Amino acid sequence: MIGYVKGILADSQKLPNGRVIATVEAGGVGYDMQVNPRTLSQLPQVGEPVRIFTHLQSREDLQMLFGFSSKAERDVFRLLISVSGIGSQMGMSLLNALGLNELIQSVVNGNARVLTRTPGVGNKTAERIILELKTKLSEWRSHSGIVAPTGGPISAVQEDVEMMLVALGYSNSEISKALVAVGNGTALSKSDDVEDWIREAIAWLSQ
Repeated sequence: MIGYVKGILADSQKLPNGRVIATVEAGGVGYDMQVNPRTLSQLPQVGEPVRIFTHLQSREDLQMLFGFSSKAERDVFRLLISVSGIGSQMGMSLLNALGLNELIQSVVNGNARVLTRTPGVGNKTAERIILELKTKLSEWRSHSGIVAPTGGPISAVQEDVEMMLVALGYSNSEISKALVAVGNGTALSKSDDVEDWIREAIAWLSQ
């Protein structure tokens, strides 16, 4: 198993199918690995030193390296692809669409709606991910030292609040920022009053 590749970022390219390939030269060998666009944006310029954590997928007809900016991201990817019906490409898409912290938080809180923001992930798939990984990710987060994001409504009302704000025309990005800001800046952090959350979020978004 190749844990990580440390060397020089030799090249990066976007393929016609939308996948992104980074090439790292280490010890005179160029390692091609698939990374997602979010990871690519965190890499240094071509020609500079880099370390990318990797997962090797090995099949009879293909060997493919997947690259990640951190060990934590790679570990969560491995948990994702352990779920029935979740392949490597869907695992990469989930990490790219949501980012590590939001993905973990959504699964641990049982928020299927956030997971379905990922192209190709429907309600049934999101619910299966939550069913199989909720406990595993919660335990992994505790052991790994990853700190849960603060702010935002408690999980019992988060989905209702988000759905109402979406219906009012706000984007997912605007909603996420507003709920974190309201949670950190008001006394609502422990409240389960949906209307109060929506009113404060709209007030913040209207500033």
